[in-house]
Amino acid sequence: MRDGFIRVAAATPEVRVADPAYNRERMAEIIRGEAEQGTKLLVFPELALSAYTCGDLFLQDTLQEAVRRELKNLLDQTADTEVLCFVGLPFAFENQLYNAVAVFQKGQLLGLVPKLHIPNYGEFYERRYFAPGFRAPVLVPLFGEQVPFGARLLFSCGSLPELKIGVEICEDLWVPNAPSIDLCAAGATLIVNCSASNALAGKRKARRELVKAQSSKLLAGYIYASAGEGESTQDLVFSAHNLIAEAGEVLAESPLLTNAVIASELDLKKLLFLRRRQNSYPQRDSESNLYCGVDFDLRLTETELTRTVNPAPFVPADAAARRERCEEVLQIQALGLKKRLAHINGKRAVLGLSGGLDSTLALLVAVRSFDALGLPRSGIEAITMPAFGTTDRTYRNACALAEAIGASLEEISIREAVLQHFRDIKQDPEKHDITYENSQARERTQVLMDIANRDNALVIGTGDLSELALGWATYNGDHMSMYAVNVSVPKTLVRVLVEHEASLAGGKLREVLLDILDTPVSPELLPPKDGVISQKTEDLVGPYELHDFFLFQMLRYGSSPRKIYRLALRAFVGVYDGATVKKWLITFLRRFFTQQFKRSCLPDGPKTGSVAVSPRGDLRMPSDAVSRIWFEEAESL
Repeated sequence: MRDGFIRVAAATPEVRVADPAYNRERMAEIIRGEAEQGTKLLVFPELALSAYTCGDLFLQDTLQEAVRRELKNLLDQTADTEVLCFVGLPFAFENQLYNAVAVFQKGQLLGLVPKLHIPNYGEFYERRYFAPGFRAPVLVPLFGEQVPFGARLLFSCGSLPELKIGVEICEDLWVPNAPSIDLCAAGATLIVNCSASNALAGKRKARRELVKAQSSKLLAGYIYASAGEGESTQDLVFSAHNLIAEAGEVLAESPLLTNAVIASELDLKKLLFLRRRQNSYPQRDSESNLYCGVDFDLRLTETELTRTVNPAPFVPADAAARRERCEEVLQIQALGLKKRLAHINGKRAVLGLSGGLDSTLALLVAVRSFDALGLPRSGIEAITMPAFGTTDRTYRNACALAEAIGASLEEISIREAVLQHFRDIKQDPEKHDITYENSQARERTQVLMDIANRDNALVIGTGDLSELALGWATYNGDHMSMYAVNVSVPKTLVRVLVEHEASLAGGKLREVLLDILDTPVSPELLPPKDGVISQKTEDLVGPYELHDFFLFQMLRYGSSPRKIYRLALRAFVGVYDGATVKKWLITFLRRFFTQQFKRSCLPDGPKTGSVAVSPRGDLRMPSDAVSRIWFEEAESL
């Protein structure tokens, strides 16, 4: 449960219709088994203790008495486990029968929650038996205790304050104003749904999308457990569709029409971070005081992570989703540049073309913008500026790319200009230090800016999000432009975007794009060795796939260094060991904090994803923030 993780499960047991003793035994087996697995919270289907399909038998005293008896037996039988359980059952109170959920732990019944919205359409005739539930809790005598009964119950964990649970039942989710909305506004971070959803062609997808969307808009965990095999098939087959979702992501899902237990780990700290960051999330108000808190406790134990942690969070794993993401990002970039060009009545654009990935992507975006504006591609001025570190391979690729695209190409060697600058500032050209490197970067930027003045053009920036996060840019060099199209595109996605464009291209353009993709990432500011790139960026600052992972977890979810390290070990198992992850995490933190001054004065550029570092919207961070507490935590790993 460290870092806010808690293992939860949803189960569809085998049931027999109107046989509570049999059903209780099956649930007790599952509860004991999940307790051994470290599960802390377990959800069963709607009316699971009796079965959902009892029909008019629900009204029989014999069945109701058996349900209460077996509920007590289930409490006693699982009293030695601390799993918090949610079990559906029919519950008679005063003059009505309710479709309810019993919540219990360690042999104690903590509360009963009634279903609010009772369907009475199609194949569902629940109103024949059940009354709509009431919101305001009342106390009912049961098993010698006064038990709260009502929809406005919030089950709160004392040892894990981030865990507050609300309950809704089946149809409650499908109505326009689902109870989970108000439950989360009152503080619930997790919604459980005990359901009995039938199996119809196409309904599985609709149900999945509904649960996914509800967890997304509520920024909550959502556990959905549905009745399945064992229910009467007189008129329906039940889905056994169990889902565990978290803020719009499905973490676990049961197989098609198969009774199963599914489990995963919810990240409660992530959910609270997302809510606090989205300050439009409902605040506690007078309505929140109408909810009754029910306290329980859990032993704080280590939660083993079994959930999938995506090592490339900026890049969809599914091929179709990846193609869609690429087109969307490219269109956003292109429309941003199109608007800027149209606003200034620009007909020409200038960019430095190095033969590397970033400038290649910027050129491809410029082509889309010029095509959309109906401007000739010759108005894109690609400037290649060979210097001391330029290799034949990148030079040839830059020239071939400009030709294949149809852009104008101008070659301007900066060697003599930089050597003159060295003489002016008394820099030894044999001293290959930071001054040696940055002088070249700044000279290139000066050339681009002055050509833009000469030709009434716009300088397009090529630097990407990963470089900005690490400060891997020369201040007032490649750090600066007139419009930065790659400013929120991380390096791992840059590569995928160029691969996407290569897949759409043919002939010479495809050939050169593939060779660029095969070229090591390098600023080429140091002389090559035997004609081959000698300065490889990832040898110096670390693997970009790790840095992009660190960046996403830190800015998107507010994860601590300890949590980032833990998630990275899970995401990159078999790829990087703990020492390697720690080394580059410390490098990331050091560079991220010390290089904020570069991000504080970024040129304009379009946001394309959920993580960006624009000082005007996404990252309001002081340039002199103290990083000590982050470093101490990382060093202690």
